[in-house]
Amino acid sequence: MTDHTQGAEALTRDELLAIADHTLLASDTTPAQLDAFLDAARELGVKRVCISPSLLPVDKRGLEIVTVVGFPSGAHHAEVKAFEAARAVKDGADEIDMVVNLGLVRAGNFAAVQDEVRAVRNATEGHVLKVILETAALSDIEIVLASRAAEGGGADFVKTSTGFHPAGGASVAAVRIMSDTVGGRLGVKASGGVRTAAAVRELYAAGATRFGLSGTAAIAAELEADENGAGDGGGQDPAGAAGANQPGGAGAADTAAETGGY
Repeated sequence: MTDHTQGAEALTRDELLAIADHTLLASDTTPAQLDAFLDAARELGVKRVCISPSLLPVDKRGLEIVTVVGFPSGAHHAEVKAFEAARAVKDGADEIDMVVNLGLVRAGNFAAVQDEVRAVRNATEGHVLKVILETAALSDIEIVLASRAAEGGGADFVKTSTGFHPAGGASVAAVRIMSDTVGGRLGVKASGGVRTAAAVRELYAAGATRFGLSGTAAIAAELEADENGAGDGGGQDPAGAAGANQPGGAGAADTAAETGGY
């Protein structure tokens, strides 16, 4: 079991930018919007961006590129996910976030879950692989068993959410379960409805080691203001730190159209 010792107040602006996947996954993203997003990401100082695979290849501008596979439903054949992942790597992706087949998880077929993760792992050797579990739709034991299956399949991270599932997004409870199950061996990425510095701090304290964020700039500004003594602790809002403690997550689905799911 993971010892949750990283303090909620310890995360700084620069530390967040180093572990944030700055995200644009709206299905109607235009080339002009993508260019503006990448320019803004470089200006902000993030290390990575997460974009749709159909937008690849791109001028990386010194950024690491994260993309998604089997997104957002996960209801694809393992062979299709593996092909999509291999194509993304060929097109310049540095990291792959694959969506697990939620039906297999709910049916308790964790051997098949592990097999599909392994298929994508085999197609992406040498690249970081994250497995999206849609934790808001799962029971605690399903989160545990799905996390173990992801580890068995060779994943580098487990990840809470796509941000598109109606059940919701990241929650403190889910992140803690994932961290207790595989933390120290795999990373834990919190994504879906994380929109305030307060939410980021709580999820970080629970064991998150990576974040998927569309509002990265605003959250970074909150953290910087707090560092300079001008903030109010990141604020609380129903969809932020408070929402992150609820079983349904941080209310990701209600803003998916605005943020591309995150």
